[in-house]
Amino acid sequence: MSELDLVLAGGDVVFPGQGVRKATVAVRDGRIAGLLDPAERVAARRVIDCTGRLVFPGLIDPHTHIGFGDKANDWTSESRTAALGGVSTLMSFWRADDLGPATEAWRAEAEARSAVDFGFHFGVTSRRHVDELAALARRFGITSVKVYLMYKGATGAAKGFTEVDDALLYRALQAGAGIRGGVVGVHCENTEVIPVFREPLKAAGRDDLAAWDEQSPGFLETENVFRVAYFGGKAGCPVNIVHMSAAESLEVVRALRRPDRAPIHVETCGHYLSLTRDMPLGLAGKVNPPLRAQDDVDGLWEGVRRGDISTIGSDHVPRKHATKGPDLWQASAGFPGVAQLLPILLEEGYHRRGVPLETLAAATSSNVAALYSLPGKGHVAPGFDADLAIVDPAAETVVAAADYPSHSDYSPYQGMRFRGRVTHTVLRGRLVVDDGRLADDGAAGGRYLHRAP
Repeated sequence: MSELDLVLAGGDVVFPGQGVRKATVAVRDGRIAGLLDPAERVAARRVIDCTGRLVFPGLIDPHTHIGFGDKANDWTSESRTAALGGVSTLMSFWRADDLGPATEAWRAEAEARSAVDFGFHFGVTSRRHVDELAALARRFGITSVKVYLMYKGATGAAKGFTEVDDALLYRALQAGAGIRGGVVGVHCENTEVIPVFREPLKAAGRDDLAAWDEQSPGFLETENVFRVAYFGGKAGCPVNIVHMSAAESLEVVRALRRPDRAPIHVETCGHYLSLTRDMPLGLAGKVNPPLRAQDDVDGLWEGVRRGDISTIGSDHVPRKHATKGPDLWQASAGFPGVAQLLPILLEEGYHRRGVPLETLAAATSSNVAALYSLPGKGHVAPGFDADLAIVDPAAETVVAAADYPSHSDYSPYQGMRFRGRVTHTVLRGRLVVDDGRLADDGAAGGRYLHRAP
């Protein structure tokens, strides 16, 4: 084999959905050139000894909110934070009144600043958005959208969204069914019932994190999950239940899945697999949907193990800690987490529950690539993009917000210890993170992923 650009020698390579075996990964011109016997010695411009290390496909985080912190600088800070956690590609939700020109500008901003590859999901909040989806999909290669059922009625009106209802949901499903590779993601939360629980809690002076779960209990998610999955079947459109938080919701999905109907995909997030409403997180733990009980955490993990949950994201929102107050009811919802995704899965999934590494890799790489039609991504195989994450399983990740360049200045995982530490992140054959530090001062080099199934 002629000289290579990069060689990852003798590591335990994690093949999504298949297994783990020792191999040397050879890289040339940004792609995986071959998988070699570890005993074979080959020349390369750079050789990294991966003996005793895990070599994962670079993570594809399917659920982030870039621009919700410091919009002018988020692509710089958050993409570099992602890279430090082994994330080589991220998908971000994008909303605008007029999606056409706004998306052009946002894509250009990301191309100029992002250190990792990226793609978009459109946020659908109006009939106009639905009417334009087919043309926008062709123009931008965006095949996935999200409908926010939490923005129905008064809740949506408070944010300027007045058209979110079941009719908009069904129209979006009809439009998604007509887009090749189309999938409609939905935030499932019945906000019309929430006041029944919220008003007595506020009247009682409740200001603890558990009250956020009590004002929007898991069954309000589950009810919406049934509606979305049922409508998806009638419209013939694949649906994705994003950031699932309640184990009961997964039971509904299992009951409705059939070979003769449109697929029902499920995504959950790192925090629903590691944090609960009963932990001493304070207002920093406020998120939508809420953190639940330990039984929900355990139930979702069983869904990951069985493959009922196919993708896992971070729902990363890079706001400041100052927005988490002054009380539970006024605090912002959401928190950062993109850099902790892989350490969480290794600790909570592999070490504590024995979930196979290849299952975790599939949920953060190959399954994401398949669902969102990401070309050349998600596998450690010849011809695929050389997107890789090297993990030292003997080392530890101790979370400190100050260690990351994120606009956020806090972490709900602050001080937590996870077994396993990302030492290198490779994007299309280029080291973005080298020995735990950003390479080339975190130079921008990310590409926009135009999806054409």
